[in-house]
Amino acid sequence: MSDYYNAFEMSPVPAPGPDAVPPEPCRGIYGMPAFVTIPTSDLAASMDFWTRGLGFFELFSIPGTLVHLRRWAFQDVLLVTAESVPEQAPAMSCSFACVLSQIDSLVESCRAVLPNSVDGPRDTPWNTRDVEVITPENARIVFTAAKPFDPSSQEARNLEAIGITPPGVDHGDTETHA
Repeated sequence: MSDYYNAFEMSPVPAPGPDAVPPEPCRGIYGMPAFVTIPTSDLAASMDFWTRGLGFFELFSIPGTLVHLRRWAFQDVLLVTAESVPEQAPAMSCSFACVLSQIDSLVESCRAVLPNSVDGPRDTPWNTRDVEVITPENARIVFTAAKPFDPSSQEARNLEAIGITPPGVDHGDTETHA
């Protein structure tokens, strides 16, 4: 039995596909269910990279102290001033959804602002294409885009092995599947 169910209507992320269109930037004020706080010793340089390289926009700021950035709904980042930042990126990362059509331009934009900031893109066993970015603050950020689902692919078999199957797949039972 699977406890997974289709809840895509809760997300601003569009269904995967070659024609997927990213949602418009979200300028609404809402209670943030999660957000990332990034310490920076150069707020202006960080904001430049996050806006020009990663495609975020400034929602609001407290001059010299904090900049609240956002892309889509629920993709919130707080840049906060700090005396120093780590000398290297941690193993931990934070991931943000994007669509396949944004991957190449994201890579180009990041490399234009900070040439050695990007690793990838690379395809994953769970059916996404990911780009890893190391920001000026040495944060490890991953942009991940779902690839179109191919039911005969290894990625589909990987997902099915953990109980995640696409809608409409008949398993000969009456249980609900994702």
